[in-house]
Amino acid sequence: MILFWVIVFILSLVALVKGSDWLVQSAEKIGLSFGLSPFIVGVTIVAMGTSFPELISSLAATIQGLTDVAAANVIGSNIANILLIVGTSAIIGRKLIVSKSLIDLDLPLLSISTVLLLGIIWDKQVTFGESLLVLITYGVYLLYTITHKETGHSGELSEISPEQLAPAPIKEDAAEIRLRPTLSINDFVLLAIGISALVLGAKYLVEALIHLSLALNIATGIIAITAVAIGTSLPELFVSAKAVFAKKSDVALGNIFGSNVFNSLVVIGIPGLFGNLVVDSRTFAIGVPAMAFATLLFVISGISRRIYVWEGAFYLALYTLFIAKIFNLF
Repeated sequence: MILFWVIVFILSLVALVKGSDWLVQSAEKIGLSFGLSPFIVGVTIVAMGTSFPELISSLAATIQGLTDVAAANVIGSNIANILLIVGTSAIIGRKLIVSKSLIDLDLPLLSISTVLLLGIIWDKQVTFGESLLVLITYGVYLLYTITHKETGHSGELSEISPEQLAPAPIKEDAAEIRLRPTLSINDFVLLAIGISALVLGAKYLVEALIHLSLALNIATGIIAITAVAIGTSLPELFVSAKAVFAKKSDVALGNIFGSNVFNSLVVIGIPGLFGNLVVDSRTFAIGVPAMAFATLLFVISGISRRIYVWEGAFYLALYTLFIAKIFNLF
């Protein structure tokens, strides 16, 4: 029976990841065809796309009464994004170099969102009011980004879209931007399939989570901060790995900046509107300090504008230590 639910768990994660990919691919094309600028599509649909699995799985778990899953998933995903994905990317690329423009905006935003998240979970719960606060914060950031960056940055979509990681012109002509993609019935079918895969994947992921928790006598929060967090972070891993192979370090690291900010503000905020979220004791004792320390390391690496292969190995060693401590292996 355990093997059955492990298979269901894995298939549910696959459905979440692929559903997110299909949803972003179709929604991006539909948005462009309706006249949205590539930049707005980039900072909304594409930028949020890789975090859809975390959002949908956390929301589904909260609605079904597993109020400790959302916080554990967010904390675990943020840790995995930095220590596991950045570490792997640094080893693959041998050296990651961050541009000045990335540091100017994303580094302070990551720091602020992490401090805000640490502040609201300090009492081991997230209330409705706190959820509204983080969602409003993200809304203000999104509004600021759109109103202050849209002019002359329409090509920025190519830096955040998984589909645009292949070498392409960084900027587009005005005439080229005006060319809207032609829609077909397949785009709407793909959109429907993507949404269905996300919904079904989230539903059965939660079911598997409950059964595995009971069968293995492991708290759902522990499974969420490890297995669910790693599984829902796979889109970020794929995007970052492809970016590194394409020699685009800014894309690889910018993807992590954006994902962690989205996790801290939106993935914790939306489920919190449906009930108070709780932080289980193990996540609070080990996960919260680990996330704070990992973010601090990432900020330091961002200031230095370089992440070397030995730092990547150090990140992976820290992630291994984190997993071992969570499961009390030593």
